[in-house]
Amino acid sequence: MPSLLPPLLALLCFGAPAPALRAPPAAAAGPAPPASPRRAEAGAGAKAAAEEPWCPYKVGAEGAADGRLCFRTPARGFQCAARACRAHRSPGGALVANVLRNGSVLLQWGPPRPAAGLRGFALNCSWDGTYTRFPCDSVELGAACRDYLLPEAHGSVRYRLCLQPRYAPPRPAPPAQCVEFRVEPAAMRDIVVAMTAVGGSICVMLVFICLLVAYITENLMSPALAGAGGAAAPRRA
Repeated sequence: MPSLLPPLLALLCFGAPAPALRAPPAAAAGPAPPASPRRAEAGAGAKAAAEEPWCPYKVGAEGAADGRLCFRTPARGFQCAARACRAHRSPGGALVANVLRNGSVLLQWGPPRPAAGLRGFALNCSWDGTYTRFPCDSVELGAACRDYLLPEAHGSVRYRLCLQPRYAPPRPAPPAQCVEFRVEPAAMRDIVVAMTAVGGSICVMLVFICLLVAYITENLMSPALAGAGGAAAPRRA
């Protein structure tokens, strides 16, 4: 009967095979390091603005203390085309006024910095009169708003729109971004287009009438005049 001593001695010397290494579970690995407070607040504000489906705003008429709360769909991805729109930028470039051909104005702006503590925006409007400047309706917009539409703007009037972010105290409000523009009068533009079209049609009709009169004169009236002159000649003789 063979002895079992040599295999036992080899097992004690070399030991059992080591088990395969595995990654520790998430619970055993410990919690992840906390993110920076500023980055977390900025990321939360940007995420809320990106996921907000509506833009809340209030329109306060001149002399009114408060306005009715309304909601509008943001115009995301809008680009001002050269033929149908004209863009006006503020000196800092943060506020853009897109003046459309139909007389409406779409205002666009980016997220302000810093984003922490942002409560909303205040939009102030005024326009130049003959001797003084008159105020328009003021608008209060939510923190998620990035654009606002002025449905109707008067033609041949110079507007000035200023947008100012509002923060929770004690952070002071930064200076407002202002943009100035003038809306082309839609009625005058339509009249010019109509007069051009009518004038072109009248010119074509006049040319056609002149050609028709020349044709009648050369081909119909000339033989008749020649025959009348030949018949009158023998009588004179």
